[in-house]
Amino acid sequence: MTADITDIARPVDARAVMGLLPGRPRVLALGEPTHGEDALLDLRNALFRQLVEQEGYRTLAIESDCLKGLLVDDHVTSGAGSLDDVMEHGFSHGFGASAANRELVRWMRAHNDGRPASERLRFAGVDGPLEISGAASPRQALTPLHGYLAAHGDEGLLPCPPATLDDLLGTDDRWTNPAVMWEPAESVGRSAEARELRLIADDLVSLLDEQTPHLLAATSRDEWERARLHARTAVGLLRYHHGMADTSPSRMPRLLGVRDQMMADNVLAAAERGPTLVFAHNAHLQREKSSMRMGDLPVAWWSAGALVGARLGEDYAFLATALGTIRHQGVDDPPPDTLEGRLSALPESPVLVDPRQLPTGATPRVSPWFGYAPLDPAHLGSMDGVVFFRDVG
Repeated sequence: MTADITDIARPVDARAVMGLLPGRPRVLALGEPTHGEDALLDLRNALFRQLVEQEGYRTLAIESDCLKGLLVDDHVTSGAGSLDDVMEHGFSHGFGASAANRELVRWMRAHNDGRPASERLRFAGVDGPLEISGAASPRQALTPLHGYLAAHGDEGLLPCPPATLDDLLGTDDRWTNPAVMWEPAESVGRSAEARELRLIADDLVSLLDEQTPHLLAATSRDEWERARLHARTAVGLLRYHHGMADTSPSRMPRLLGVRDQMMADNVLAAAERGPTLVFAHNAHLQREKSSMRMGDLPVAWWSAGALVGARLGEDYAFLATALGTIRHQGVDDPPPDTLEGRLSALPESPVLVDPRQLPTGATPRVSPWFGYAPLDPAHLGSMDGVVFFRDVG
């Protein structure tokens, strides 16, 4: 550590964040160590507002279903749908119930009202249509992709008619059966129909790429980008279902890896529009390989942040968030020799600190609650900043 712990705190604002970085990154990733704490989301909202007003950021991307997120984006850009409906149907993982997320959507819509399209803020979900209980049917991605190409491309080049697609997909409950998460044999992910659907999806993605000049001339860029999202999601979902049918020890690492690859591809697509703030769990945004334990088994995979960082270099920056206490979850005062313990000595909260000024010999903290992941001192060197909250309740 190069300074006394009480001298390294900065306010968590856009100016301080940019002061830690060599330049404005195309993707600024703000991680959270747990879900469901509105104090963290309130800070995200305030920082995004400053980044919009001071640094020209235009997109906020969060760890939520990328297809559901289209409802949110339509609302904030054009006013489509009611706020209540968007909060109920536009988020996954229960995030629509958050008061902070509701305020975010309300503010983005108000900011966009009356502005030209080129100046409007955009919203993106970057997660796949996935939950702990399983994965969605690929229908919601394959059908609109096929329909877009049929309506605007060369229909004679399509690999199959819509009826064949429907027959191969069958009923959606074949894909969404929650028993599959624990019983791979229940999955249809390696059935003959699923194998055929993977070939069809590959052909549809190829046609979308091959016909890009014509499609961009025939439709708006937003429609084309939406088709690309459906293409990425269709391929990712079919890969995920294939992995769910796996009975080998590589099953969980593969599923986690496929999920983060989907997230990375969605982050990169959002960043094509311009500077983007991404908000997700630290484990999805860190540059290091992520790891967790599933029962007695250690599982490791490359995070979305590692994948995006490898592509963008200095155009990717990562701020990790750490917490002192979450008393309502049984996470009490951190041991003094941990990073969180030493950061608790800071006079203010929340604060932003330069990880290069933090102690390198700290003891890793062990959380008594599975829903909170403490900072790993070994990863400090790959962080661009640390946001610390002494207490979130």
